[in-house]
Amino acid sequence: MADEVILLSYWPSFFGMRTRIALEEKGVKYEYRSEDPWNKSELLTRMNPVHKTIPVLIHNGKPVCESLVQVEYVDEVWSDKAPILPSDPYQRAQARFWADFADKKLYEASKGVWMKKGEEQEAAKKEFIQVLKTLESELGDKPYFGGQTFGYVDIAIIGFYSWFHTYEVYGNFSIEAECPRFVEWAKRCLQRDSVAKSLPDPKEVPAFAEMLKKMFGLD
Repeated sequence: MADEVILLSYWPSFFGMRTRIALEEKGVKYEYRSEDPWNKSELLTRMNPVHKTIPVLIHNGKPVCESLVQVEYVDEVWSDKAPILPSDPYQRAQARFWADFADKKLYEASKGVWMKKGEEQEAAKKEFIQVLKTLESELGDKPYFGGQTFGYVDIAIIGFYSWFHTYEVYGNFSIEAECPRFVEWAKRCLQRDSVAKSLPDPKEVPAFAEMLKKMFGLD
């Protein structure tokens, strides 16, 4: 019997993009179900009763929550194709460190770029650029974070790139001018079908961000 794989997510979610990319890399057939974060389905709240958030990966009726956990799960279940995590324990530990760094540092720094104003926004921009420069340093001259092969850290970070245009619109700055190697890496990732299929058109994100700002009274 074929596996039933369902992904509950929402198009601007760079966390959901991670799981989509992992599934695409493995060639796994899955059903994508768009969720409204403000009108959650019964399936979402039942499958993720703790956080009630997207993304949720449902494999043969069993839920897997949290995007990085999902990526590792996909890698382990469909292990016969396109390994995502390194096989070496030390390299695997390093990959997990940088993915966690993206979650804790890049995500938090990026929010202030488009949600804040004035001095707070300027401080957020500086922090955001510093985080990207730290990632650039880790990337070095390698084509991907893991070396020659697209993998876990690339998947963890590339979704943020779909929001870069939005950050630039609100922050009035050029990310490519500040971090050219990082943007070069992102464009290299976008040449992969798995990434191109999973990331939204960056030009559509600013309208979504504007809606959120109005919703939360941040105008």
